[in-house]
Amino acid sequence: MAEIWIGTSGYVYRHWRGDVFYPPALPARDELAWYAGRFRTVELNNPFYRPPSRETWMRWAAAVPDDFLFAVKVTRVVSHYRRLHNTAEPMAAFLEQARLLGPKLGPLLIQLPPQFHLDQRALETFLAELPRSERWVLEVRHPSWQVPEVYAALAAAGVALCVPVGGRVRPDLVTTAPFTYVRMHGGKAEGGGFGDEELTAWGRRLRAVARSGKDVYVYFNNDLGGHAPRNAERLRQLLGLER
Repeated sequence: MAEIWIGTSGYVYRHWRGDVFYPPALPARDELAWYAGRFRTVELNNPFYRPPSRETWMRWAAAVPDDFLFAVKVTRVVSHYRRLHNTAEPMAAFLEQARLLGPKLGPLLIQLPPQFHLDQRALETFLAELPRSERWVLEVRHPSWQVPEVYAALAAAGVALCVPVGGRVRPDLVTTAPFTYVRMHGGKAEGGGFGDEELTAWGRRLRAVARSGKDVYVYFNNDLGGHAPRNAERLRQLLGLER
């Protein structure tokens, strides 16, 4: 069976201290190492908003064990400012920095803005320019992208279609790559949490995908109220994963 990686979208949240996740007296500089003792992966959101320094990338890599993976949200210059047009230069600069994570670099997530309607030509040109050395993920947030032509283009490029649970669009349970990427934006429980019934159902789906030979990456993005780390830990328990 392939591997199932479970973590959260981001790890720096002030309201996670105390009873939620982090010990109250834990120094902020030690949060990532503490997190990595409980989960094997995290989705980095910070690079989407501004380029981290080389020192930051290297500090992230040094803070976690060798079996840890970082999923990285690609700079918004590519997805929001240029909307997949003329992205070779900013993407090359971004990749040069992200690769400082070395073997701890996992999937790279390109999240499109919700107002961005389907542009098939831009998508196909963009996909043709992506290096095949990384695992790429596309998260669409306008329903016009949920068409067979997009799925076929992603499959031809080996790029995963992100499965967004509780997001702006209803998820299409389509796998277009040798791996699957799921973002848990919000559940049906109070405050956007995921109850055991939902997590058990998703756990069955994820295990089935893993049994088909595809790695699965799952990131909880429902940080409000501290649901994300609790739900991630519970899903891990339901699947019988140690970390």
